[in-house]
Amino acid sequence: MNELDLEEVRRVVYTALGEDLGDPPRDVTSEATIPAGQVNTAELVARADGVVAGLPVALEVFAATSGGRATFEPRVAEGDRVGRGDVLAVVSGPTRALLTAERTALNLLCRMSGVATHTRKWADALAGTKATVLDTRKTTPGLRHLEKYAVRAGGGTNKRMGLYDVAMIKDNHKLAAGGITAAYRLVRSAFPDVPVQVEVTTLAEALEAVEAGATFLLCDNMTPGLLASVVSAVGDRAELEATGNLTLATVSEYAATGVDYLSVGGLTHSSPILDIAMDLRP
Repeated sequence: MNELDLEEVRRVVYTALGEDLGDPPRDVTSEATIPAGQVNTAELVARADGVVAGLPVALEVFAATSGGRATFEPRVAEGDRVGRGDVLAVVSGPTRALLTAERTALNLLCRMSGVATHTRKWADALAGTKATVLDTRKTTPGLRHLEKYAVRAGGGTNKRMGLYDVAMIKDNHKLAAGGITAAYRLVRSAFPDVPVQVEVTTLAEALEAVEAGATFLLCDNMTPGLLASVVSAVGDRAELEATGNLTLATVSEYAATGVDYLSVGGLTHSSPILDIAMDLRP
């Protein structure tokens, strides 16, 4: 799966390991019960059906605790659907290192696979429609890169990575700047090369934004009926994204309006983990 930044992965991994190991770093249980020279093989096993994301991140955890001595063999690919009992990867190395890495590796792998699994449900629900599911900035602090990667693994699309790569004019910006048109012109003047999206809540606001030059509208908390009216009125002058109070139960109704995107904060802020365990082989 594309574009996992290794430096970002290592930053997260070493931060997470630091939480577990303390200063000086140690795993008191493993050090007390396992001889330093003991070697074992373990399997990462799915305990539920889902979609896998994060195996390269788990690999980095085992590499960190073993000093690069652990071997890691994926048995499935990123983005694959898996079933309960499937072996996702086999890892071999110093037993102490495997057990020291276990919880950190699983925390990240379960979290990322949970995001991918949830995203796949939305992508499947939108199959055959014009609409694409997007994520938002409602990510776990410090894990944005990994969570947005997991969205891609699950069949979704990343919207913007932060406040720097896309300008989004929201309600407070409109109030502070004196309206949609004024805010759009100020952003376009200050950052002529940055994409601009305008949040709108009514048909009148949508038309004002398009007239100001906006080509990407965020239609916030609109009913399907209102959204259909905006789609009809705006036509091909702007891409349209629906957001707010979207659920899997209503996704088909919103997609039927002809909107281009549905953004779902819950992909990253409310996805349950995918249960995955590490089992040492006898």
